[in-house]
Amino acid sequence: MNKDTTIIQCSNCGTKNRIPKSRLQDKPICGKCRRPLTVGSLHDRPVTVTDSTFSMEVLSYPGAVIVDCWAPWCGPCHMVSPILDQLASEYAGRVKIAKLNVDENPLIASKYSIRSIPTMLLFRDGKFVESLVGALPRGEIEKHLLSIL
Repeated sequence: MNKDTTIIQCSNCGTKNRIPKSRLQDKPICGKCRRPLTVGSLHDRPVTVTDSTFSMEVLSYPGAVIVDCWAPWCGPCHMVSPILDQLASEYAGRVKIAKLNVDENPLIASKYSIRSIPTMLLFRDGKFVESLVGALPRGEIEKHLLSIL
């Protein structure tokens, strides 16, 4: 994927559509089912993933993904959350930021051996690259993010 296009997955049929960024305001439609595409899927804010949506949202995504593994009761998780919100906005179209509540989604948490939170899982084209553990500063998170772009 080049910097001038983005991939938008159709919420109706799941087809991945390559759209020029200059045409996003033209109300793009899916090439397969002809339904309107949701441009909000550029992921300018974190998306919530669950055990059942993880494969589609993370493993099938054609690009860089950071999965924030968190829990509502975790103070350090709340410290990292605004950083990831900023990164999602600044890197929209180049990286997807996903949030996984480990209390509600034990299967994925177990599969990736989440023992401490916050933990950020980094993926590139559906393949696990590395994990970052702890409430890291923005510069450290961004350094790892840039390494998978």
